[in-house]
Amino acid sequence: MTSFKTYVYLPSVANSVLLLSGFLDTLRVLTAVGEPTLSEFNARYDFMYSRNDTYYILVICDGSGTIVGTGAVIVERKFIHNMGLVGHIEDIAVAKNQQGKKLGLRIIQALDYVAENVGCYKCILDCSEANEGFYVKCGFKRAGLEMAHYYETAAPKI
Repeated sequence: MTSFKTYVYLPSVANSVLLLSGFLDTLRVLTAVGEPTLSEFNARYDFMYSRNDTYYILVICDGSGTIVGTGAVIVERKFIHNMGLVGHIEDIAVAKNQQGKKLGLRIIQALDYVAENVGCYKCILDCSEANEGFYVKCGFKRAGLEMAHYYETAAPKI
């Protein structure tokens, strides 16, 4: 039986550990990632680290220290609900060779726990209809419809 270790980065570990331990490779299971340079990766990590009350990144490592699962909860500050907080679960990914071991469930449960314990009044996520059953098993329920507007370029213009 493989042993796993779970870490929530609030963020408190050297950014190079994430990069060198398979973090981006695990995210590639989910979507296109690109090939950021070490400088680009460090800049994004440093930005998120400077807002460590907003970004909570969780990783699961196998016995060799390779990241095999990841997810994040981003805390949004609202004016509604008495200046409430909302957790947004994002970027849930499990390495293909580790799927079916309930790692995704553990990631969701841990991120939901973080959201609740930092004071969020709710935690939300977007998913495809194909993945709805998984998230229902994790305790989430359908609560609306996701809409998206994608842009040709993601470069800032203002």
